[in-house]
Amino acid sequence: MSPQVRLRLLPSARCLFDEPVQVKVAGLRSRQVVAMRARSTDEKGVVFSSTATYRADGSGEIDLKRDPSLSGSYMGVEPMGLLWSMSADILHKRFQKNNSLNPHVVKFSVHEEEEEEEEGRMLAEATNERLLIGEGVSRLPIKEGNIRGVLFTPPGGGPFPAVLDLYTFGGGLSEKRASLLASRGFVVLTVALYGHDDMPKKIKEVHLDYFEEAIELLKQQDKVGSKGVGIISLSKSGDLALSVASYLPGVEAVVWINGCCANTVLPLYYKKKQVLPALVIDISKLIPTESGASIGKYVLHDPLAEENKASLVPIEEAKGRFLFVASEDDLNWDSKGYMDEMVERLKRHGKDNFESVSYPGAGHYLEPPYGPYCPSSFHGVANQPILWGGEPRSHAAAEVHLWKKIQEFFRAQLSCDATETKAKL
Repeated sequence: MSPQVRLRLLPSARCLFDEPVQVKVAGLRSRQVVAMRARSTDEKGVVFSSTATYRADGSGEIDLKRDPSLSGSYMGVEPMGLLWSMSADILHKRFQKNNSLNPHVVKFSVHEEEEEEEEGRMLAEATNERLLIGEGVSRLPIKEGNIRGVLFTPPGGGPFPAVLDLYTFGGGLSEKRASLLASRGFVVLTVALYGHDDMPKKIKEVHLDYFEEAIELLKQQDKVGSKGVGIISLSKSGDLALSVASYLPGVEAVVWINGCCANTVLPLYYKKKQVLPALVIDISKLIPTESGASIGKYVLHDPLAEENKASLVPIEEAKGRFLFVASEDDLNWDSKGYMDEMVERLKRHGKDNFESVSYPGAGHYLEPPYGPYCPSSFHGVANQPILWGGEPRSHAAAEVHLWKKIQEFFRAQLSCDATETKAKL
């Protein structure tokens, strides 16, 4: 360490996961070239790291908001580049930070310029503690009736809009997005479908009754002021969100991110009757690549083919409003094509209860911003690593834009009435 070199994180070294920090270095020699590094370990013990080369100005200072990276994990002026460009030290690993009580701890460091592959002497370091849950937000594990999940409630009396988070279809539970939304002023219930707590490890069908129960539980919370609820989804849970909005009452707003327009993977039931068959997957259509991960974009059968139309979700029946979000470089499936089909379907039915946004250069996993970009990871249905698509810089920019848009959409659609809250108390 060099006593005169200082690495600062502004405005604070402690912040929420979705907040940017300004990284500044002082005390270097005039025009000195150094390596900046970031390093973190996820919940599974996988190490993620990034590196970028910077040249100090005439005063011996570097400011990542102003100065370009000359080489490394990214190039150019990218204030948060060290965070989103972090990659795993093992192939096909996705950054796992699912428990909201565990902050994302990132070690930033400045090193003398390396010679060949060796890391240069460390000149300064600082630790960034990136919290998944804001101060005063309550976290309550839910085990009520059939529901297994976690409820997050903001501090204060409310009333607050209510959101049901269907994070992904995978087993278990992810709290990150739900806890961050609650930190931004929403009462959020995130639920598991299987593989969590005392739930079965695998399922052969999905029941809308489960989501109906979850919505009722959410609406009964004291601080909830919205008459209906919002639903946020991603991937397979996208078609579940569409179905919930189309078949069940009380859904005012749906955020659909990189899903399908048809019911996929498993048949859908309501009141013990099948309402939608499953659109079938043909694993033989996976395209292997040299990386060891496959492209899954073409494995789903065409939902518009006559024999598959029964699996299309009747979104024209939904009373609420949709925000459709598609990544144009999604390699998991054709999210943009499915989104275009839904827009056309609603227009054909004379509906204008939707808005859509698509992101060129973004991949499948659009998440809250500033986490490590994931190019590929293991896919439970395909039972092998899958390429998710996207170019890291474009993907990171899409996450920043989308996160703000999601909050604006829910605030606009989930009107809160203070008298509603008082009536429940």
